[in-house]
Amino acid sequence: MPQISRRAFLKTAGIATAAATLRPNSWAQVAGANSDVRLGLVGMNNRGKDVIKELASVAGQRITALCDVDSVVLEGVANTFKDKGQKVQTFADYRDLLAKGDIDAVLIVTPNHQHALQAILACQAGKDVYLEKPVCHNIWEGRRIIEAADKYKRIIQVGSQCRSSDSLAEAVAWVRAGNTGKIISARGLCYKRRLPIGLTTGPQLVPATVNYDLWLGPAPEAPLRRTKFHYDWHWQWPYGNGDLGNQGVHQMDIARWFLGEPLLAPRVVSVGGRLSYVDDGQTPNSLAVVHDYPAAPLIFEVHGLPVRFGSNLMDKEFGTSIGVIVECEGGRVVVPTYTTAQATDKDGNVLKDFKGASSHEGNFIAAVKSRKVSDLHAPITEGFISSSLCHMANISLRVGRTQPAGAIREQIKANATMSAAFERLATHLGLNGVDLDRTPATLGAALEMDPKTERFTNSDAANALLTREYRKPFVVPEKV
Repeated sequence: MPQISRRAFLKTAGIATAAATLRPNSWAQVAGANSDVRLGLVGMNNRGKDVIKELASVAGQRITALCDVDSVVLEGVANTFKDKGQKVQTFADYRDLLAKGDIDAVLIVTPNHQHALQAILACQAGKDVYLEKPVCHNIWEGRRIIEAADKYKRIIQVGSQCRSSDSLAEAVAWVRAGNTGKIISARGLCYKRRLPIGLTTGPQLVPATVNYDLWLGPAPEAPLRRTKFHYDWHWQWPYGNGDLGNQGVHQMDIARWFLGEPLLAPRVVSVGGRLSYVDDGQTPNSLAVVHDYPAAPLIFEVHGLPVRFGSNLMDKEFGTSIGVIVECEGGRVVVPTYTTAQATDKDGNVLKDFKGASSHEGNFIAAVKSRKVSDLHAPITEGFISSSLCHMANISLRVGRTQPAGAIREQIKANATMSAAFERLATHLGLNGVDLDRTPATLGAALEMDPKTERFTNSDAANALLTREYRKPFVVPEKV
C-alpha cells in the first residue's frame, strides 16, 4: 500500500486526496476476521499506560506501534515491550504513525485538545479508533468526528468504560422498565480532591524531551505557565476541560444513560468557580450544573475540596463520592463504582444489587472485526453527546458573572433544582473556609440550546465558545 508523507497531511487542500490514497477496504476484508488487529497507541503517559494493561488480556490484537511527543515517555514504554520480546515501531509524530499501512487501528490517549483532529486524521487514513474521553475539546469539532466516522466507514469506540459494565446496563434497563417508578432526577457526583497547581511568576521551561510544537497541536502558541508539564494541562482552558471533562464525563454519561436522552439538553445553567485557589489553573474546582431535560433534570456537582478544611476525606452522598444517584418516584438507584449499582425503595430497603463488567477494549476489538457499529458499547455518537454536556456546562460558567451569594440565590430561587445544588455547594465551601459573599462564585448564564443545530439560541458569546481558532497547520477541517 502506498504511504503518504507528513507534508501531504499538512496540505489542507490535499487532505481528501490523501485520505483516498490511504483508506483501505474494511479491516475484515484486508486481514481476515481471525487475524490480529494491529494497534498503534498515541499518547502513553498516565491513562495510556492503563490502556496497555487493559489490553493485555484481550485476544485478537497486538500493539505494533507507539507514539508520544515526550521522548522519555516513548522510550520507557517501548523498552517494556522490548523486554518482553515484542517488536514495536516508535514515532514522535502521530501523522507518521498514521501513514503506516501495517496499522489497522489507533488508540488515542492524548490531551483533550488533540482528540478531534487526531481522530479525524485517523479516519481519513483508514484506521479505526479507540478515542479517550472527552471525545472533543469543543462541541463543533466533536460533530466533525462523527462525520468522519460516517464518511470513511470507521469504527470508533469512546473510552467510556462504564458502557461495558454489564451491571450498569442491567440497572439502566431495570429502571427504564419502571421498577422504581418514574425518574425524578439523575445526579452525577465528582467529589474528588484536586490540589492547586502552583502559581508561576513567568514562563516555564518546556521539558527538553518534549516536542512542544506537536504537543500544542491545535492550541495557540503560548509560553508554558504551569510547573507540572504533564497532567496539569487538565486545568487550563486551551488544553483541558476541568474535572467535568476529566473524571466527570464518566458520571455525566452514566446519568444520561439512565435518562435515555439521545440529544443535548435544551437548557443549561451552572454556578461555581475556582475557589480557595490562587494558582495557574483556570477551570472550576467547585461547580453545580443543571441540564434541564423535559422529562427529568440531569444534575452535576464538582467538589474539588475536602469535606472540611484540613481533612483528607471527601463529601459523600449515599456512600459515594464519585458516582450517580438516580431518584425515582418509588426509590433510588445509586451507582458508586464503574461496575456496581444498588436499587432501594423509599425506606432504604434493598430491592436489587447489580454487579459485573466486561472488557471495554475487548468490545472495541470485536467491533473492528465484525465491522458493525451496533456492536460497540460506546460509539462516537454517545460519547459526543455526553462530552458536549460537559462543554455546555463549562460554557455557561465562562460567560456568566461573578456575584455574591445573596444575589445568586435571588436569581435562581425559581429553579428549585439549582437552588438545592447551590446550597450543597455553598455548605461544602463554607466548611472549607470559603465565604461566598467575600469570595464570590460565578453564576453562569442560563443558556438555551437547539439540540438539532447544536447551537445556543440566546447567546452569541456562548456560541463563540462552541469552537476555537485552530493553530495552523493543526486545523480541524470544516469538511472532513
